[in-house]
Amino acid sequence: MKPILMLSLRQFSSRWRLLLIFFLALLPIALSALMATLASDDSEYAEEFTNVIIDALIIAVLIPIVTMVLATTAFRHELDDRTLSYLILKPIPRSLIVLPKLLATIVVGGLLVIFSGIIATLLGPELDAQAVLAVGIALVVGVVTYATIFTWAGLISSHALGFSLLYVFLWEALVTSIFSGVQYLSVRGYVLSIINGIDGNSFSTLDERVIEFPAAIVGATVVTALFFWLTVRRLRRMDVP
Repeated sequence: MKPILMLSLRQFSSRWRLLLIFFLALLPIALSALMATLASDDSEYAEEFTNVIIDALIIAVLIPIVTMVLATTAFRHELDDRTLSYLILKPIPRSLIVLPKLLATIVVGGLLVIFSGIIATLLGPELDAQAVLAVGIALVVGVVTYATIFTWAGLISSHALGFSLLYVFLWEALVTSIFSGVQYLSVRGYVLSIINGIDGNSFSTLDERVIEFPAAIVGATVVTALFFWLTVRRLRRMDVP
C-alpha cells in the first residue's frame, strides 16, 4: 500500500497541477480578506460571507474542482502506460489499491482545500472556534466524498473529467439550488448541512436550505462507502491489457 501511495503522490505532483490547486486555494483567502476590508455592516457581512465564500466559492467550486482534477486521473497513468495489470496481479486486495489512490488525492488536494477554508473563515466575520471546527470537519467530509466519486469515474471513462464537470455544475450547483429535495442526494447539500448542524448560530443563514444533520452524515457515509465499493468492483471486473 505504501509504494502505491508514494507513486500516486509523485504522479500528482506535476507542476501545473500544483500551481492550479495552489491558485484555487488562494482565491477564498484573498476574497475573504477583501470582503473583511470593505465590510461595513456586521450582520450583512456574515450572511454574505456564508453565501459567497463558504457556499458559492469553497463548497460549490473549490472542493469539487480540486478533487476532480486529481481523482479522475488517479488511475490514468497506469491505464495510459498499460501498467495497471502489474498492480492487479499483485497478491493484495483491490481495496488496498484503491485506498492509497484516495489518500493521495486527499493529501495533495484535500489538505490545501481544508487549509484554505479554515484560513478564509478566520479572516471572515468574528467567528468562534466552533465555527472554524464546523467548516474544517465539513470540508474533510466533502473532500473524501468527492474523491471516491471521481476516482470511480476515472476508472469508468477516459472522459471522466468532462462528465465530472457536467455533474458538478449541472447537478451540484444548478439542480440542487432549484429543487430543495435534491439536497438529500447532493454532496454540496451534505457539506452545508454539516456546517449548519455543528454550528447553527454562526451559520444560521443556511437554516432554510439544508437537510437534517443526521441525514447529511448518513448520506455522506453511504455515498462514500458506495463509490469506494464500486471502484473496487470496477477494478476487479475491468479488462486490463
